[in-house]
Amino acid sequence: MKKFLIVLLVSLFSFAVASEQEEIEHVDCVILKDENSIICKYIQERVEFDKNVTFIWIDPDQEISRSRDMVIPAGHGSIYDFRYIDGRKKGIWTFKVKDQDKTYKTEFELK
Repeated sequence: MKKFLIVLLVSLFSFAVASEQEEIEHVDCVILKDENSIICKYIQERVEFDKNVTFIWIDPDQEISRSRDMVIPAGHGSIYDFRYIDGRKKGIWTFKVKDQDKTYKTEFELK
């Protein structure tokens, strides 16, 4: 029974590590109502050169609210952008990051 549990735990740990490595690059947004802010972050695997990425904020009417070119300095693993909540349209927003030939996106709702 002990051997089975050890094999099961090793298998689960290996799967978790593989899943973590596959999902290093991703985007996420957090709404901080008490600070009147939306913070969106792009996480990438660290590289030893400056990397250009484009942040794109798309409003609920599917119109680009802002497109911003940014540089992730060499050795850094993330970069973020923020907007104020006040003055933003209510509904589902899309946040995209274009990193060379890949695009990552997430959605969040302003009520």
